[in-house]
Amino acid sequence: LAAAIAAAWFFLPFAHWLFALRHWLLALGPAGMGFFALAFIAATVILAPDWPLSIIAGLVYGLWGVPVVVVAATIAASLAFLAARYLARDRVRRLFETRPKFAAVDRAVAEEGWKIVLLLRLSPLVPFNLQNYVFGITGIPFGHYVPATLAGIVPATAIYVYLGTLGKAAMEGGGAGGMLKWALLAVGLLATAAVALLIARKAKAALDEAGFERR
Repeated sequence: LAAAIAAAWFFLPFAHWLFALRHWLLALGPAGMGFFALAFIAATVILAPDWPLSIIAGLVYGLWGVPVVVVAATIAASLAFLAARYLARDRVRRLFETRPKFAAVDRAVAEEGWKIVLLLRLSPLVPFNLQNYVFGITGIPFGHYVPATLAGIVPATAIYVYLGTLGKAAMEGGGAGGMLKWALLAVGLLATAAVALLIARKAKAALDEAGFERR
């Protein structure tokens, strides 16, 4: 995947496309932010990869992309949850009933409630987009699900958005103090990644203690 991305970046004018997209969204002002949020919500609901959009948020809005993505992701997760619970509950349950990992989610949520939602958001054990539908067929109350989701997606979001800020810095050019700026960005990225990794490991350990082991 990394090789394919590198080859595509070399042979296709991705930098030009990203610059044009950034300019267009910024020119729209608040409407551009709303358009971006709608695109993020749609991608999440249809189970498309949404992490590239988190990186684009950092590219366009810098660190302000963190609250933009967190709000959009929480709305998308809520819509998928409600769809699984009230519109397609039987279909989602049939889809996941033969998968031991998702059955384990159901059992763990029944016993621990919002704590498991928070821990799974912090851990990469189950993909984010799938979690939204799985939680919809569990007994977790919607009022517990939303705040646990919002809190749990912050670390991973911060990493992806921070990666986007590196691209933003590259587009804006170095200028005076460019080396210092890049050094600070690199240190910040490493610190953010280290904290997120530590949190993910702690969450994985807590999930194992709750009887939810990787399968």
